Amino acid sequence: MSSVVPSEPKPDYWYLIPHGYIPLDLDPPVEQIEALIARVRSLPGDRRDQAERVLRFYAGIVTSMNAEGVSACLFGMHPDEEGAPVFSTLTFSTVTTPGNAKLAVAGLAAATHGTADSGVIPLELPCGLGYLSEEKREMAAPGQQSAAGRADLPMAEVWQGTVGIAGRGSEVVVIQMATPAVESGDTYRDILLGIAHTFSFTDPNEPDEDSSQGGNSEPGSVAAAIRSDFG
Repeated sequence: MSSVVPSEPKPDYWYLIPHGYIPLDLDPPVEQIEALIARVRSLPGDRRDQAERVLRFYAGIVTSMNAEGVSACLFGMHPDEEGAPVFSTLTFSTVTTPGNAKLAVAGLAAATHGTADSGVIPLELPCGLGYLSEEKREMAAPGQQSAAGRADLPMAEVWQGTVGIAGRGSEVVVIQMATPAVESGDTYRDILLGIAHTFSFTDPNEPDEDSSQGGNSEPGSVAAAIRSDFG
C-alpha cells in the first residue's frame, strides 16, 4: 500500500525571477542551521572568519524579513561596469488595507496624479491596478558585512523601489527592491517594473481556454516563463 505524500500549499501569486537572483530560505529547519554552523566551525581560521560573517549576515536578513512579515526574499548579485559585484535584495509581502484594496490603490493613484514630487506613479499592470514609488534612504545595506565582532548590520544609503499591487479583497501585495548601488537606481527600477509586469494571481500551469482547445503557451512567453514564489 503506497503512502500519499502531501502536496505543498498552492501559492497566492506567481512571478518571473530575474536573472542573477536566488531565493533565500526564510524558515530554514533547525537541523539545517545546526549542520551549517558545524560546517563553518570546521573550516580553517581565515575561511572560518569569512564564513561566520556571511552566516551572521544571513541570520540578520532572516530575522529582519520574518519580523516584517516578508513571504519571499531573493538575493541578487550583478557585475557593475568595472566588473565588481553589486548586491540587491528583492522582497514580497502582503499588507491589509481598511477596505477594498483596488479602491485604495485607485484612490492613491488619483490623489497623486499630476502632483509634482509625489514620488508615486500609478501603474496599469497585466494583473490589475498598481503603483510605483522610489526613494533613497538609510538602511542596512544588502551585501555588506558587519564589522568584526559585531552582529549588527552597517547602515548605508540605498536606493529602494516599491511596487504595490491590488490583490483580492483588502490585500495589497508589496514588491520591494533595495540596493546600495544608488547610481544604478534607473536600472533596478526597470528590473522591478519588469517583475511587476510578469506578476499574476492566476496559476500559469493551469490550462486556459486556448490550451483546452489544443493550444499551448508560446515558448519564451511570459506565461511559459513565469515562476512561483515558492519555486
